[in-house]
Amino acid sequence: MSEKIQVKIPETAVVKAAGEGMDAFVALFIKAIKEAVGGELNAETMQKLNADQITLWGYAIVHEEVMDGGFIQLIQNGYGPFIFLNPFAKALRLWGLKDLQKLIYKGRKLFEEHQEALTADLSDEEFMALYEQYPQFDDLDDEFIVEEANYTEAIATYIDEHIEQFADIVKS
Repeated sequence: MSEKIQVKIPETAVVKAAGEGMDAFVALFIKAIKEAVGGELNAETMQKLNADQITLWGYAIVHEEVMDGGFIQLIQNGYGPFIFLNPFAKALRLWGLKDLQKLIYKGRKLFEEHQEALTADLSDEEFMALYEQYPQFDDLDDEFIVEEANYTEAIATYIDEHIEQFADIVKS
């Protein structure tokens, strides 16, 4: 087993990001975790991170993909197994994000029902057609977008209350 990596963030950066709001605060930790392992999440780098760091990165993936193109895009971009077939939703529940956990479970059910079609290698036209073929993802996308600020706020609070799980804050 590889050794866990130390993620370090200057205290001044944390104070600055906190002053800019929850989005900036959460983004600071995501950026620091990504940089600590070279910007790529894979089997090797996941071994260097703890469960909370991996969960935060998972949320960053969900946030980026769903806000850009919904759960269908998230799945087409290869993140379906990571988000739906790992204990990501359970970790969210442990963080107090029960509504987001339920949303991920709804997505998992759809993912499992339609995995073959949703993960196929498709042309741009075929990819765009998925949105019409699987309108049931629209409700999930809408729910995420409506609740995104609440999710991010809850995650910012969790990070703040468990900061040592995410990074060492270095006095500047």
